[in-house]
Amino acid sequence: MSELIKHECGIAQLRLLKPLSYYKEKYGTAFYGINKMYLMMEKQHNRGQDGAGLASVKLDVKPGDRYISRVRSNAAQPIQDIFEKINLRINDGLKENPEWLKSAELQKENLPYLGELYLGHVRYGTFGKNSIENVHPFLRQNNWMHRNLIVAGNFNLTNVNELFENLVSLGQHPKEKADTITVMEKIGHFLDSEVQKLYKKLKAEGYNKQQASPHIVEQIKIHKILRKASKDWDGGYVMAGMLGHGDSFVLRDPNGIRPAYYYMDDEIVVTASERPVIQTAFNVAYEDVKELKPGQAIITQKNGEVSFKQIIKAKERKACSFERIYFSRGSDAEIYKERKKLGSLLMPEVLKAIDFDTINSVFSFIPNTAETSFYGMVEAAQDELNRQKNEAILKEKENLTDARLSEILAHRLRTEKIAVKDAKLRTFITEDSSRDDLVAHVYDVTYGVVKPSDNLVIIDDSIVRGTTLKKSILKMLDRLNPKQIIIVSSAPQIRYPDCYGIDMARIDDFIAFKATAALHKERGTYDEVVTSIYERCVAQVDLPSTEVVNHVKDFYKYFTAQEISTKIASLISGNDITSKVEVIYQSIENLHEACPKNLGDWYFTGNYPTPGGNKVVNRAFMNFYEGKEDRAY
Repeated sequence: MSELIKHECGIAQLRLLKPLSYYKEKYGTAFYGINKMYLMMEKQHNRGQDGAGLASVKLDVKPGDRYISRVRSNAAQPIQDIFEKINLRINDGLKENPEWLKSAELQKENLPYLGELYLGHVRYGTFGKNSIENVHPFLRQNNWMHRNLIVAGNFNLTNVNELFENLVSLGQHPKEKADTITVMEKIGHFLDSEVQKLYKKLKAEGYNKQQASPHIVEQIKIHKILRKASKDWDGGYVMAGMLGHGDSFVLRDPNGIRPAYYYMDDEIVVTASERPVIQTAFNVAYEDVKELKPGQAIITQKNGEVSFKQIIKAKERKACSFERIYFSRGSDAEIYKERKKLGSLLMPEVLKAIDFDTINSVFSFIPNTAETSFYGMVEAAQDELNRQKNEAILKEKENLTDARLSEILAHRLRTEKIAVKDAKLRTFITEDSSRDDLVAHVYDVTYGVVKPSDNLVIIDDSIVRGTTLKKSILKMLDRLNPKQIIIVSSAPQIRYPDCYGIDMARIDDFIAFKATAALHKERGTYDEVVTSIYERCVAQVDLPSTEVVNHVKDFYKYFTAQEISTKIASLISGNDITSKVEVIYQSIENLHEACPKNLGDWYFTGNYPTPGGNKVVNRAFMNFYEGKEDRAY
């Protein structure tokens, strides 16, 4: 994606099933768990660079000894920062007490962060709040070991206000409305209730508080707590948590919107947001890493027993398609194939745009994350070139000379590295014209590879706002003076805001929305259509989410996707570009063909998988109409 969209988050949870001495003996270090957490978090840095955090739990410690450690950072390189802090604490301890190196038990007893249970998180701030207080994992502390709760997640809930009011009605006084705090307090409330209920039962059996504690640990039912806590959650989420005594869980939303994968053997139970992270960190096969099912939780008890519980009834699977297009690491075997397929499926439209002239066309990509889709597009273009060669040979076979045959076979598809991003722009100049000039030079161009007779075909992951294209990329490409520039998006037109974890909250930011508005104005229907949609949205404000309809779909229904794409090309070209510009978007049908398991497409179609989504999109339109810059959720 050539323009920055903050998105997603990444989680990593690891439970060591053996004593630390086992890992020291087999792998040469008691820091096996910490090392693996570093690998998993670093391999997911693509999912979050605004903050990172790690929490650990030691099992079976004596009263008075610290058993929970947590470190968080919102530094420029947060993952490196937290592990530097961890290493510093550990190395200082070992330097002063070298005898601890001989025994894993001594290291666990005396060094922080060295435990059997770990939860790590990398964060993108979808609300733009990047203070250390917003960095996961979050900690709810209590002197009773089993009432300590540590939570981190990759999620966004659409109904935080309602959930907050529910907590207030339960008698709580939450310190803020942030969704992570709300989720943690909701789980914490039912955790407290479960503990109280178990203690009451044990007390009746003659146990005092001290005697009851180990029995509570044995009898506590995480799945019951999660069922009660998640009952009213509306959104896309993977919630991960640990209790102070050593139980842990990872819960996925019932539509499977956010991703979660796990692996387990006799040494470890590990869960992460991406499959190749686990494959790489633990050197295990693709088929051994499983996907957590929608609405399901993987629960690991203190005693090491693992169970899978259906916490919420699974609904229609709507796994996020943006995961496949852009967000996840492309090293996943399925994602790699899907991204190539996305590129190849665009080729028929590209061929029409270049009038099947593969000889006088140059193919490239922007940014680097679009490279895999580029390979797919190029392979499809090569198939077309081969067809053209065969056709030419058959057409001229009666009079075909060796020289002519060599000339036909010598034709090659022309692929080039056209654009290079030189540096991250620092917008230290606030005056618009000066800043725009700086933005226009963020990318540099490869000169001398494009002729005035050439079509220049550039593929991008997606075109969201069109700002970088208009202010930078198109101006840069136009310097090459091609016959025409064709911008190809491996994703369909983004028309609707996301409300499940991607930072796309304002509908009027989208270039597809701006283009449709321009078409309405040209046709003279703008005021009537916009006012009508607004009034219908307002009429639904007080309705329950389940009764709300997405009226914003009507904004787009008057125009074909091609008409909107043509207007987008006009808007991003402006008056500055001398070359002809065409924009080609992926179709919804092709998206589903390329990514058949990830059919979550609400940002393209407006078909939100949860009731709260319709409420969010209508609020986004109302904010646009009222001139508010507020977020819709």
